[in-house]
Amino acid sequence: MSPLHVWITRILVLSVRFLTRRLYTFEVLWVGPKPRKAWQNIRVFAFLNHTSLLEPLFLGTLPVSFLWDAARRTVVPGADITMNRPIAGTFYKYFSPRTVSITRERDDSWSGFLAEIQPDTMVALAPEGRMMRANGLDKHGKPMSVRGGIADILCRIRTGKMLLGYSGGLHHVNAPGEKRMRLFKTLKIRYEVVEIADYLAQFNEEDPRRLRKLVARDLEHRLQLHKP
Repeated sequence: MSPLHVWITRILVLSVRFLTRRLYTFEVLWVGPKPRKAWQNIRVFAFLNHTSLLEPLFLGTLPVSFLWDAARRTVVPGADITMNRPIAGTFYKYFSPRTVSITRERDDSWSGFLAEIQPDTMVALAPEGRMMRANGLDKHGKPMSVRGGIADILCRIRTGKMLLGYSGGLHHVNAPGEKRMRLFKTLKIRYEVVEIADYLAQFNEEDPRRLRKLVARDLEHRLQLHKP
């Protein structure tokens, strides 16, 4: 990404943070005591409980220094359906130029995304891969679940920290399909930081297919346990 694109992204990200902190109230919690140097050496930012395309509002909970650095090195897997939308897709392309369009299948688009991960890359993603509707299900009427692709990302990165963000949901601001956006609401999120090497080691699993299932089930359990 060129220096100009980095600066454009930084300006957009910090502008969103500035606006959200004036239009919304945030309740930020942590799983256990907040770690020292919590925002340093983050290699994966996994945002759980995906309920709205307006989740960039949660940028208001992140430090400026973290966002400044993340604008330079973040790669995002973006659903092709979202990226092809005229308004949302255009916004995300400018907001995060290193967004890689992927399908919902384990095809060449996923391999291409993994190839974008470099030694200094941070990956930001919503591991569920789809949004929860007001009825608690996805748009096809199926229960929400975490997709195992996040295990592929962790295995490629191996070291550093994973920041888990458990959202309290945004249906009270904007639910999928709604055209209006409600202001001056309280947005809740709980963060947890884990070492990637320790996280993978706890599963003691070499088979990639089995590991993907174990990681997905573990994150689903953590979400139910920790979401505010």
